[in-house]
Amino acid sequence: MQICPACSLSQPEINRFCTQCGRRLDGRSDSPPASPLPTTSTQHQLNLTVLYGMVIALILALLFPPWETPPTQTPEFLGMYFILSPPAPEAVVSRMLLTIELVTIAIAGMYGAFLFRKK
Repeated sequence: MQICPACSLSQPEINRFCTQCGRRLDGRSDSPPASPLPTTSTQHQLNLTVLYGMVIALILALLFPPWETPPTQTPEFLGMYFILSPPAPEAVVSRMLLTIELVTIAIAGMYGAFLFRKK
């Protein structure tokens, strides 16, 4: 066992640095090892403008969902219509297409916010 000269903590012989204070245990006055974690001043922030655009696109996707024919008719994509004015009286919102649309917008928005982050 070896004793740290700075904090007097007992350390195993295999250690080169103190696990308590980070000082070198072999007697040299080198500085402690550099921290592998980045400091807060060097971290990058996501681009909020792109995130706000993603939120607006998600709201528009909910207001203008993809419509399809009623279950009693043959399946057909009717397009994007406003939620309060469907294209046909019995037309229904396509849940699968809406889910795909919302997930795609969310992934693209998060990727865009990361890609255009502020450095």
